[in-house]
Amino acid sequence: MSELPVFRWHLAPDGYATRRQLRAMDLRPGGQDVAAELQRPRRRRGPLVAYLYRIDRAKPVRPMTPARWAALAKANAERRTCPGCQLDAGYVIPPSLGMCASCAFPEEQRTA
Repeated sequence: MSELPVFRWHLAPDGYATRRQLRAMDLRPGGQDVAAELQRPRRRRGPLVAYLYRIDRAKPVRPMTPARWAALAKANAERRTCPGCQLDAGYVIPPSLGMCASCAFPEEQRTA
């Protein structure tokens, strides 16, 4: 296994991009391996690391099909549905509560 090139933060050469930067260009890594690392030193912990991919090997983002839009809508609706009252809360149910605010704090709803 070859060692990855390591660059300091903000000093990567042209032709490399992170996943987010690729996405902003409507690209994706497309199965390529990580080409390099960016490292940002920190005082008390290990460095922050960002993985870089080659832009010339990146592929275009796959378009959203109607079936993918439907699957995404179904998944988001599931995240908004309270398991306690089975109603759409209108927001994503926080995993820390596991249910809508009305079900999690019923005594506060009566006083309001």
